[in-house]
Amino acid sequence: MLLDALSDHLAGLAAERDGVLGVLPGLVADDSPGWIPAAALVREPYEGLLALVDETAGRWSAPRHVAAALLWKTFGYWHTMPMALGWGLGRRVPLMRLEDTLVRSSAAGVTVAASRLTVAVLPGDPLAGTEGAVVVPDLAAVIGEALMESQYPFVRALSTLTKVGERTLWGSTAEAFAHPLLTLGSYAEAARLLDEIGPPVAGLLVPDGDGYRRRTCCLWVTLPDAAPCSTCCVR
Repeated sequence: MLLDALSDHLAGLAAERDGVLGVLPGLVADDSPGWIPAAALVREPYEGLLALVDETAGRWSAPRHVAAALLWKTFGYWHTMPMALGWGLGRRVPLMRLEDTLVRSSAAGVTVAASRLTVAVLPGDPLAGTEGAVVVPDLAAVIGEALMESQYPFVRALSTLTKVGERTLWGSTAEAFAHPLLTLGSYAEAARLLDEIGPPVAGLLVPDGDGYRRRTCCLWVTLPDAAPCSTCCVR
């Protein structure tokens, strides 16, 4: 009940993409094989994380630092999308803690899910106090805390291992908030959320027409014959 609107929305997106969606619509992992604990990927010696980087490098014939940026653009997008859409659809934000997050390779690059999750809601929410809900005074602050708890270990590890800049990687997370929220309303709403979250995602996008443009590059444009993304800082 807490996430019915979000799950229905994600199921609709999956149908539009012929099932290729990098997050399970119900968010909680199924019993299919191949799930890897996300926390294991960011522990030394990082063998699993580097395997995903090298898999991405092979897919796009990319140098390792570019592959790390593209892997994060994928993983970060699917991990962020439920928070962005949960906020946009009804101010109910699912929180996947690092220790509860699972990941596997898929046609979407990677697919993420949770072994369990909690849903942050505001005090006035009709479902405040129900099982699975945690009442918070500030959803943006909780999202910021979630980014540092569940995404920063990946950003730090990828930057250390491949020398890709942390700001470059956080730029992809900032876009992962804005892109899905644009399907629900104006960029102004996404910009407001990013500003309220603050660092490390605030200030990494700028308005551009009806949408936005990144201040950082995801490095896709560095691949042979690749055209810049529509939101790229490289014009």
